[in-house]
Amino acid sequence: MTATKSFGDALIEAIPNLRAFAHSLSGDAQLSNDLVQETLLKAWTHKDSFVPDSNLKAWLFTILRNTYFTHYRKSQREELDEDHAAMNASVPPAQLTHLEFEDMQRALMRLSPDHREALLLITAEGFSYEDAARVCGCAVGTMKSRVNRARSKLLEEMSGQSDEGAPGEGEEPSKSSSGL
Repeated sequence: MTATKSFGDALIEAIPNLRAFAHSLSGDAQLSNDLVQETLLKAWTHKDSFVPDSNLKAWLFTILRNTYFTHYRKSQREELDEDHAAMNASVPPAQLTHLEFEDMQRALMRLSPDHREALLLITAEGFSYEDAARVCGCAVGTMKSRVNRARSKLLEEMSGQSDEGAPGEGEEPSKSSSGL
C-alpha cells in the first residue's frame, strides 16, 4: 500500500483477488461473496492493527482464510438438511470448455484444503513462497512441499491416474493365476 493510496482504496483494489481466493477455497459463489464481505468488514474494523508498508494482500488473505476455516468448522457441526442440499444442486454446462473447466475445478476441490490453498496462493495469486507461508502459518519448506504435492495430485487427477479406478480394479483374475 503506497502512501498516496488510502486504506479504503487499497481494500477496494484487493476485492477481485479476494473473490478469486474465496471461490477457490469454497467452490461456492454465494459463500465466496459472503466470505469476502466478512473479510472486508473485519479488515475495516481492525485497520488499526494493520502494519503500514507491510503486505496488505497477505494480511487480507489471512483474514479470509481464517474466516473460511471458521465457517467450515461451524458447518461441519451443523446438519445439512434436504432443502439446503437441493438449493446447492447444480447442472454442469453443456459447452466443452465449461466442462473442461468444471473437471479442473472438481480436481482442484478434491485436493486437501492445505494443498489447494498453497497451490492457489502461489500459482493463481502470485504470492512468494515466503508470503504464502506467512498467510498459512507454516514454514517455507512446508509451503514448497504442499505446492509440489498439489501440482502432482492435480496432474494425476486431470490425467485420470488417481487411485480411484486404478488399472486392475474390478478385473477378473487371469486364468493363468494359481489362486494365490
